[in-house]
Amino acid sequence: QLQLVESGGGLVHPGESLRLSCAASGFNLEEYAVVWFRQAPGKEREGVSCISRGSVFSHISDSVKDRITLSRDDAENIATLHIHNMKEDDTGIYYCAAARRLCSRAIYQDDLSLKYWGQGTQVTVSS
Repeated sequence: QLQLVESGGGLVHPGESLRLSCAASGFNLEEYAVVWFRQAPGKEREGVSCISRGSVFSHISDSVKDRITLSRDDAENIATLHIHNMKEDDTGIYYCAAARRLCSRAIYQDDLSLKYWGQGTQVTVSS
């Protein structure tokens, strides 16, 4: 079974923090960059961030710049996205994907390099 599973979503208030996890099974996540996307209702999917193999490189979108912490634990085959000071515009379904290319803004449109996708986890930010 080759799977990516997101978890940690839920309902939070503006200003709170949320930690999302991306857990791989059936393959070694350490061999891939981990890419985060999100999609709000009625909007296009947008790239959020990318963390490279070995956590050497990363890319963070302007929409969450200075508000996220990326990490990965290769021994546990998981990667995490910690969002701080959440805003209502952060609402959406968050997906992780395993990619075979360098982290840059171009990775979000490179469908061929995005090898595995999770099913997504819902994040709702509301007062």
